[in-house]
Amino acid sequence: MKFGIFVYPDVEPVDLATFGVLSMARRAYPDIQIHTIAPTKGEVLLANGLRVIAEYGVDDAPAFDVIVVTGGAGWKEQVKNPATLAFLQARSRDTVMTSVCTGGMILAAAGVLNGKQATTKCEVIPPEISPLSLMKEQYQDIATVHSSVVDQQTVVTGGGVTLCIDVMLHLLKTRISPEVANETARIIEYSRAWQANKAALPPIES
Repeated sequence: MKFGIFVYPDVEPVDLATFGVLSMARRAYPDIQIHTIAPTKGEVLLANGLRVIAEYGVDDAPAFDVIVVTGGAGWKEQVKNPATLAFLQARSRDTVMTSVCTGGMILAAAGVLNGKQATTKCEVIPPEISPLSLMKEQYQDIATVHSSVVDQQTVVTGGGVTLCIDVMLHLLKTRISPEVANETARIIEYSRAWQANKAALPPIES
């Protein structure tokens, strides 16, 4: 199972928990591969100074089973980046496309969520506007919902910030096995939190 984590300038570092969950999951399922992608390969400056080296850019990224689009303030620039949008749109034809947090806004801009249910980050600090509200307002072809995870088979979107952990556990459960997901949740000491989040914001699957 080959995962590509898509990052870009001003991604929130907490969204790299997507990589972290998969890293821990390899203890239970070593066949997982994890790679990083960015608009341009090389150093990417995330929010508040964290620097990440992306292995691939959109021009040389290999095939993946799953691409995960991370979130952060930089989404506002990426929805205007033709190369990013073209890359995501093209990959959506044969790849499970996944977003966490405001990464959903980028998938929306790429047209990947048209005709589907989707979610994204909800909670903000005023005067910021909730991205979930923005998605509902700006993209009439998307049925927005407030959920931890929305799985539309070829597209999976997740709620905000630390719900990226829940999204990755959901992918492990549905694309590999429940046993791998449960064992990963256990070893990252997240089993109780996962159950609580599912109870408060039930995943939607179709």
